Amino acid sequence: MSRSDDGAARWRFEIRVETTAPPEVVWSLVSVASRWKEWSFLTRSYLLHEGSPVPDGVGALRRFAVGRFGSSEEVIEFEPPTHLAYIARQGLPVRHYRADIRLEPTGAGTTITWEGALEPRVPGGGRATLAYTRGIVRHFSRQLVRYADQVGRSEV
Repeated sequence: MSRSDDGAARWRFEIRVETTAPPEVVWSLVSVASRWKEWSFLTRSYLLHEGSPVPDGVGALRRFAVGRFGSSEEVIEFEPPTHLAYIARQGLPVRHYRADIRLEPTGAGTTITWEGALEPRVPGGGRATLAYTRGIVRHFSRQLVRYADQVGRSEV
């Protein structure tokens, strides 16, 4: 835990996973909003607003949902094929959530590092909010690896 500029508690997590797929394959899965429903438990994933220099780039507003429940996020950094950063705009039980997904080539595969920082909405709710958010990201990470491994094998 650390403190933000306004003194609020910032809780941080890091999830690190490995896939046999190359960074370009993983990048195509995490950087394109519409592809998230292919590899995750989401039932809907799409752009609300296009970004730059490509539709899923900086400024893109992405919507991710299961049924009618979901969240919206804004892409704030887009550096193919190694770094994607976004901030939550709606739908998460946190304030000031930022996540960075970094892809690093490792031999024939990729190390995926998913880091997040957040402030809980409820005072004193940091541990529970962090556990919830980290759990969701861990689940996404595992699903991403499973799918990327399959896609990477089929492209060889």
